[in-house]
This record gives sequence, structure tokens and C-alpha cells, in this order.
Amino acid sequence: MSDSSFKIERYSFCDNGVMDLQNNHFAKNQWPVVYLLSGGKKKKKLAYIGESTNVTSRMKAHLSHVEKSELNSLQLISSDKFNKSAALDIESKLIRYIAADGQFDLINSNLGIANHNYYQKNEVYNNIFEGIWDDLRAKGIVIHSLPSLNNSDIFKYSPYKSLSIEQEQGVINILRCLLDNDHDTVIAEGGAGTGKTILAIYLFKLLLSEEPIYADEVEDSSTSILKSLVGAFKKKYPDPKIALVIPMSSFRNTLKKAFRNIKGLKAAMVMSPSEAVKSELDLIVVDESHRLRRRVNLGTYFGGFDKTCKRLELDKHTCSELDWVLMQSKKTVLFYDEMQSIKPSDVLHEDFYKLKQNKKTKTTELKSQFRSRGGNQYSAFIDQLFKLKLDHNAVFSHKGYELLMFESLPDMICAVKECEKHYGLARLVAGFAWPWKSNNDKSVYDINIGDVSLKWNSTNLDWINKKGAIDEVGCIHTTQGYDLNYTGVILGPEISFDPIKNEIVIIEKNYFDKNGKQSIKDPAQLKSYIINIYKTILLRAIRGTYLYACDPELRKYLSRHIAVISGEKAMKIRKPEVMPIHKVKPFVNAIPLYDIKAAAGGFSSQQSIGDLDWIALPDNIQPSEGLFACYVVGESMSKVVPDGSICLFKANPGGSRNGKIVLVQHHSIEDPDHGGTYTVKRYGSEKVVEDGELVNQRILLKPETNAYGYSPIVIEEGEELVVVGEFLMVV
Repeated sequence: MSDSSFKIERYSFCDNGVMDLQNNHFAKNQWPVVYLLSGGKKKKKLAYIGESTNVTSRMKAHLSHVEKSELNSLQLISSDKFNKSAALDIESKLIRYIAADGQFDLINSNLGIANHNYYQKNEVYNNIFEGIWDDLRAKGIVIHSLPSLNNSDIFKYSPYKSLSIEQEQGVINILRCLLDNDHDTVIAEGGAGTGKTILAIYLFKLLLSEEPIYADEVEDSSTSILKSLVGAFKKKYPDPKIALVIPMSSFRNTLKKAFRNIKGLKAAMVMSPSEAVKSELDLIVVDESHRLRRRVNLGTYFGGFDKTCKRLELDKHTCSELDWVLMQSKKTVLFYDEMQSIKPSDVLHEDFYKLKQNKKTKTTELKSQFRSRGGNQYSAFIDQLFKLKLDHNAVFSHKGYELLMFESLPDMICAVKECEKHYGLARLVAGFAWPWKSNNDKSVYDINIGDVSLKWNSTNLDWINKKGAIDEVGCIHTTQGYDLNYTGVILGPEISFDPIKNEIVIIEKNYFDKNGKQSIKDPAQLKSYIINIYKTILLRAIRGTYLYACDPELRKYLSRHIAVISGEKAMKIRKPEVMPIHKVKPFVNAIPLYDIKAAAGGFSSQQSIGDLDWIALPDNIQPSEGLFACYVVGESMSKVVPDGSICLFKANPGGSRNGKIVLVQHHSIEDPDHGGTYTVKRYGSEKVVEDGELVNQRILLKPETNAYGYSPIVIEEGEELVVVGEFLMVV
């Protein structure tokens, strides 16, 4: 067990097992506990997760439930640190992560999942939850690590989410409209990252779930209202015919995969517009409805578009996919963002405006940023940046979000790859300023900038999750709708800046999305589309965004408002995320990062070891006693250790050091107590012989570099040298 502050105890889920609970201190004294029921007759087992202050009574109720009576195992999670809020929080996390882990089909409803802030939530209970998860993994109940699940599409697009107050109100508004005979359409407006997709999926699961909600599970008035509205919907539509429409094929394919892993949902429920309107439905929910199409620049889709219009008896020249959806559904929910319309084939803003003015349409708004750790501050900054409305010297700064402007494209590419190594889901994305030559000839490169040659995404479908995507460049069509951890954005030569007029300028000849510019007669419209593209991809990342601008004038403008990184700073390998102290389990999930900088050159200037930071290691390395990390700076070991690397060492290595790379400390004669100086070199020893006799033995600390000016450091016999650690790898 990872943390002694909790227990996980197994009981049989049957009448006798419930009687055994009377001997459990926490159950007997009606302490808040969390539980996991599992079992079933199918190959993929069922599971139900709950919490209760009267677990004995709750188990009796569960045993009388038809579906739950198939379950046979109870895992009871208890702790003397649990209060009601903590139990609700841990319950909700287990629901979300076990749903994504994929070992069970959850029979939980997704209504009323808690999102509480409470005393010591971060300082104590997050650590307890991680311990619980580690223990469940050790018992073989769950399989995947929390970091890997955080990056999975199944987790990101799970309907088991705790909603914000704003999102909860949005769902209530939508449900009221679905029950209201005076309204047939809801438009839910929100910018990139405001949770539109999550809300669409949440709504889907909510309306299709057969799981009842127990009275004591309803924690507040809004959840009670939702429960009542869902019940009324199911009474009105006992067997609802509903579809989730996703206009973009790549994102549609990704959500189909997610739906396959959610009990009660099916991949076939996720449809293209033409699939959804083959028959009349009770409800169509459209995510990314700003990407619904009209009959402009459709390429090979012209035939399919015309065929559907003919079947629906609509004029192909004046109608759109929006008209199809409205015509073929009794109720329609449209998740919409005007600022993410990116090409002439998209339904016009004017059509949505007219629809909003219709008395049978209701609107609801989503304002809060949920994707980016930069929050609303970052999304507002990006909007003002492209509108040129920032104060002249305003520079973005947010402790939770990293926004950097690179002077060197190779440096940015290296930084993105380091983010991929440490966090996953880091991708390069660019504007469509280069033709897609590699689509027909895999041997050619599409993007050539200086000495850098890159290829566009090799697939249109689910490119974000494709193996090798880190070595390619995505575009708006393969990234819209997705979440990333880090994005490296290349602003191509199609976008520039005029310092005289103080405005962003579009160079049409450098824009190569043919379907994105054909039929456009007004340059302002093309400018609007291209700016929307960049704003959209700049809002993809959760943790941070890096930029490189091809155009020098645009680079100057952006550099006024975004911190610039160049030269040695840009070459430094990224520092792994320092783990919050309340999450640290020394040498179990983290190792110390010492605040020393060992020189890969001569000895570094004198410094002492400061307070410890703790960092996680890559998934393939198990932390253990004796492992530690520190920075290595300089060029003398560049064949093995790049300048600025964080390196992993084994402390106090025994045996021979000869030929090994080591971290050594050379004590200062003037100040031996202060700690002296450090360096990393290849260790060698050499005997000094004069006139056939051994005079002394010295140590050679040898560099490994092609750089000029480095030579071995000689430590003569009698000089004090301490081998602090043996080099294992660059982290």
C-alpha cells in the first residue's frame, strides 16, 4: 500500500459480505467511505463507484438493484482523514479515471459528479488519491498510470466530468429547451477551450443513461434540477433517436473511438451531417457547428452534397448542412464559435445570426476557459494580440502557462520535442503557407525554412495520436477540436505585419489552402479566416505555446508582447515539472533535483546545495534510493550531454570509476566547508613513472566534445576529489 493514511479492503458483495461490514470500524460508525463494486457475467466486467456515510444500508440497496446484483466484489476505501467533501472528490476522480482505464464498463450515471473545493484538497487529498490509484494498480484492479490516462482521448472526451457552475447552467438551459414546445433550437456559444465538446458528450450520456440517482447522492439544488429535467426528457422520449454530428472527419473519427469505450454509447452515434439526416431524429447535437458546410469549394464532396439536397428537396445553391440538420431533427443543439470559422465552405455567420433571432431559438453562453492553464487571461490576450489592441509594452505573463517566442526554428522544434518526451501530446502546427507535396510523393519535404525541412501530417485522420506525429507538422484541419499539452506554432510567410500602418497583412500568394481561398473576392474575408486559424491553433495547448514567425516584421510585433527566447537559453533542455511537495513520495514517484549546476567545461563557480526540488522520471525509469538529478552546463561533454541538460546520477557509486562518466566535486582549499565546485567528465586514472619508479598517481577528467579549447582536467595525487555520482542518462 502506497500510503498508510487509507485502506482498501475487499469484501464479497452479497448478503454475508454486507454482514461482515459490521465489523469494519468505518462502516459501523457511519464514516464517509468510497467503494468500488465489480463483477458480472460478461467478458468485460461491470463496475460501479460510489461513496456513502452509511455504506451498509447502501450495499443492501445495491443488492436489490437488477444490474448491480450481478456484481460480486466490493473494494472498500476508508481513511480517518476522509470527510464528506473528500469522499465525494475521490469518488468523482475514481469514476473519471476508471472509466478511462478501460478495464470495466461503468454503470454509473454521469449526473452529479462532484467538483468541490475543500480544506487541504491539494495539500493532502490529491496525494491520498494518487496512493489509492497506485494501490489499485498493484492489486491488478486498474492498469494504466494517471499520467498516461490524462493524455488519453478516452479520458479527455469522457462524459464522466464534474461540471462548473457555468457548464451546469448551460446543460439546464439546453434541457429546458428540449422540453419546451415553444423552442426547437439551442445555440450554445463559446470560444476555443470553453468545454463545448465535453458538454456535448456529457449531455449525450446523461440522456441515454439508465442508471438511477439515489436521493442522498444529490448534493445540491442544481443537481436536483438536472435529475428532474433528465427524468422529464426520458418520459417525453422513452427511446430517443439522437445523433452527435461532427463536421470534421478527423475529429469525428477520434470521438467514435471514445464512444466505443463508454457503456451505453456507440461509435455509430457519432455521425457526419449527411449520415445524420438520412431519417428524422428526435435530437441532433452538433459540435463545432461553425464548420458545417455550404456549397462552396467542396471538391470531391460536391456530389454527396447535391445528392443529400435532392433527397431532402432543398435547393443545393442556397441551402447548407445547417438547414439539413434543422429540417431533420425535432430538437437541435448547436455548439458554436464564430471565431473558429476558417474557410469559405463554412456556413456564413449571417445564417447563425438569423437563426439566433428566430423566436424558436434559445441561446446560452460559455465564457470560462477550461483547456488552457492560462485561463481567460490567455484567450483574451490572443484575441487582443491579433486585434492590435494591447498596450504597446504589454507582455503576457501567467505563472500557470508558458508562452514563448523563439528566434530560431530549430530551437523551437527541440523544445517541442522535449515537451513531448516529458509530457506527451506536444505537436508542431503551422498555417497553410506551403503546398502539401508529400501527400503524393512521400520522399519530398513540404516546409523548407532556412536549413529546416519538415513534412505536413501524413494522415488526415486522428493525426494527433499517430505514432511519429512529433516529427511532422499539423494544420488547422488535423488539430481543430483537439487538446494538446504543448503546441509549437509556425506562423508562415502568408501572414505579415505593416509597421507603418500598424496592421496585420495577409500575402495571398503565400497561402496554399486552395479550398480556403477560392471564391473569396474580399481580401478582408481571407484575412479573417487566416487570423481565425492562428487564433484557433494558438488555443490548443493546456500547458504552453511556443511561436516562430517566418516574417521578420511580424516577429518584431509579436516580440513586443511575448517573451523572446534565444541563444543559450533556447538551447537549454526543458526543466521537468517540479512536483508539488504534497505529491512527493521520495524515491517512489520522484527523485531530488539538486540546485547545483555542474560544469561541462572547467569546474563551475563555487556553490552549495540549496533546498531540494523533486521531479518525476520518465515512465520507463523507476525512482529508487540513491538516484538524483542536477543540471549540466557547458560544451565539453556535448557528444554525450547537451548543454543545459538535466542528468540522472547514481549516488556514491562503488567499484572502479575508470572509464565512467561521473559527477565530481573538487574541494576548495580556501573554503572546504562551503562545498567546492562540480564538474562532469569521463573519469580516468594515470600512473606517473620517473626513472622506472612510480612517483605518484593522478586522475584525468576527460572531456568528450568536438568543440575547440577543451582539455583534460588533471587532479594530482593528494588533491581532494569526491566522486558524487555516476552518470546514468540525460533525463
